[in-house]
Amino acid sequence: MSFLPSFTWVSWSTNSQITSFCKNYPSEDTLVSSSSFGVQFLLGCFEAGIYPALTLLVSTFYRKSEQAVRLGLFWIFNGVATVVGGLISYGIQVMPNDHGIAKWKWLMLILGCCTVLLSAVTFFFLIDNPKSPALQLNPEQEILVEERIRDNGVVRTSAIKKEQMFEALKEFRFWAFMFSCLFITIQNGAMVSYIPLIAMDFGFTGIQSIFITLGSGLSFIVWIGLAVFLSKKTKQLFYIIALCMCIDILGLILLVALPDVRTKLIGVYLSNGFGGAYVLMMTALSNNVSGYTKKIFYNGVFMVFYTIGNFVGPFLMVDSTKPVYLPAMLTYIICNCIVILLMLLVRAQMAKINRQRISNPSSTVTNVEDNLTDVQDPNFIYRL
Repeated sequence: MSFLPSFTWVSWSTNSQITSFCKNYPSEDTLVSSSSFGVQFLLGCFEAGIYPALTLLVSTFYRKSEQAVRLGLFWIFNGVATVVGGLISYGIQVMPNDHGIAKWKWLMLILGCCTVLLSAVTFFFLIDNPKSPALQLNPEQEILVEERIRDNGVVRTSAIKKEQMFEALKEFRFWAFMFSCLFITIQNGAMVSYIPLIAMDFGFTGIQSIFITLGSGLSFIVWIGLAVFLSKKTKQLFYIIALCMCIDILGLILLVALPDVRTKLIGVYLSNGFGGAYVLMMTALSNNVSGYTKKIFYNGVFMVFYTIGNFVGPFLMVDSTKPVYLPAMLTYIICNCIVILLMLLVRAQMAKINRQRISNPSSTVTNVEDNLTDVQDPNFIYRL
């Protein structure tokens, strides 16, 4: 498992540095003809495997109650990356001597070199198995590890069980999770790509727009941290997801409704509430899907819908509708309302199954080595 993140990171970093040798950078006008379109496409391909691999590692090592914090930290550092990336961009913008290298090329070179170092550290030091000899567990610790494995219900195996994939495809919640991911990331893809452009449309300068991006990254961190805290405090996932989406919707409404350009920043930062919802959605998926093949299948398809959403979102931000982008904002609001509805329906369905299993407890003891799905295991209780 440590090989996959290392391979994808070193491949991504190599492509990032290759991008700096291209003559031009993709833009709205030159995207298809740009010489860097091919390497940009490969950057996306190599990035795609990272999140499923990290999610699987978290679900392998940590109890269900611990996973929200760990997954939250991954995405909090996405916000940190936005802040650090903004600071690097600012440094490049004010750099007195660029040595004849375009400023966007400097960014690709810096990020590529940093990622190479990270991939080397990951390859040599990332432990990918809770029973790894590198941990040097004593007999007492081995018993604790077995208990944790029983709690998270993940036993890795190379066998692919097609029936588990077919089971997933027949579930309402499978499609509810996937389309919720799609609808959330439609907004994400647009806002991440366009926040600097929106800022300039609102009247801010290029340098000011970089600092607005920094603020956006910080708000992303705050919303994720708050969502994780509330989920642990209340022991609720789906209600907090709905709350985060309501905050997001409020932010989008303010972006449309507020007349003053500078107060629209409140809307920008509130609209990042979707970050907390997304992290808890991943946690809910990780906690409530059992069966190794089924879990991998859920995570893989989830990332496919994540990618589609990020791809589609920016196309809704049509130049003729700026600076408010009203049709796009209304679309995002409608999508977010659908996400709330889908997540509450999933919660209601799983709560009903929980009541049935609690009122009619099974006399059999589940053996985690049997690799049962949450549907097959009569003792499985969904985390709501």
